[in-house]
Amino acid sequence: QVGQVFLYFQWDSLLLEAGFLAVLVAPLRLLKWRSTAWRPHDSVTFWLVRWLLFRLMFASGVVKLTSRCPTWWGLTALTYHYETQCIPTPVAWFAHQLPVWFQKFSVVATYVIEIAIPVLFFAPIRRLRLFAFYSQVLLQVLIILTGNYNFFNMLTIVLAFSLLDEEHVGRWLGRGKRRHASAWPPSLLSFLSTLLELSTYGLLLYWSVQSFGLEINWEKRLLDSKVAFTYHEFTTWLHAVTLPLVGLGFLSLSLEILFALYRCFCIRGCFWKLWAMLQWAVFATATMGMFAVSLVPFTYIDYESNGKLWPGIHQMFGAVERFQVVNSYGLFRRMTGVGGRPEVVLEGSYDKQTWT
Repeated sequence: QVGQVFLYFQWDSLLLEAGFLAVLVAPLRLLKWRSTAWRPHDSVTFWLVRWLLFRLMFASGVVKLTSRCPTWWGLTALTYHYETQCIPTPVAWFAHQLPVWFQKFSVVATYVIEIAIPVLFFAPIRRLRLFAFYSQVLLQVLIILTGNYNFFNMLTIVLAFSLLDEEHVGRWLGRGKRRHASAWPPSLLSFLSTLLELSTYGLLLYWSVQSFGLEINWEKRLLDSKVAFTYHEFTTWLHAVTLPLVGLGFLSLSLEILFALYRCFCIRGCFWKLWAMLQWAVFATATMGMFAVSLVPFTYIDYESNGKLWPGIHQMFGAVERFQVVNSYGLFRRMTGVGGRPEVVLEGSYDKQTWT
């Protein structure tokens, strides 16, 4: 707010919110002689990072359609984006030369990554969360290669690390545990998990094809795409899913809190068990408070759902709104520079006759 419009972009708000969450995620070591790098309640506070990533990505995808921007609805936004963004990179020139059908398909892929895949952040199947992680990182890396948005994309990638687990990161570092050869036939749980995973991929593909009319044109050797739904249909869908998504988040957080409580009971020693439970109670309460407050800016994407929130949540949000610890997001709501980008031209002259 001190920098006014110059420091009032959404990624500045994102930096504030992520910085505040780092206070909760960072280890609190009051009893240093018995401190460890891991605490039973770590997954609870770390869940807030995942929730922030979900709100950022889902809202950013939704607002592109609720804004009624003709380029986003016509899937032509990227035909303007690369040459009219603030600071394009040299790679942006090559991206701008890509054929129109590929630019339109890239917009479809953006919708899928930002609207559909974020739901998988809370999937109980580990491989689905890893798929969601690499999808988000791919999008951010492509943005980094074609445009300079300072720390925004790097920070988003950091938030995406909340989708990983120690085992997967250990593989990157060469510390992965060797898995024993899977027995055959596979267990019922493993079979159902694989079946659910494949069904999810199939449903995602079917939704993408139906929603965006994806069709291969063999004669012209290109991929046709178009938005196959109306604005009214989309807003109706958004109204139908907003509160259920809040419920999904609440269910996911509740499970994390219960699992953390169970880990507290597993600690040896009565004193350390009580100490862990005390920390669990404090951080679980703080996490539930942050989750509740974040529902107000999240439901801005559907004001009818926002009005259905408990009035106490609105009061809580009003009390902390000025600190910007929770914010609403919706990046690239409208495509700028469609009619040409205004440029600042500086001219100077030594003789007041010839201007350069």
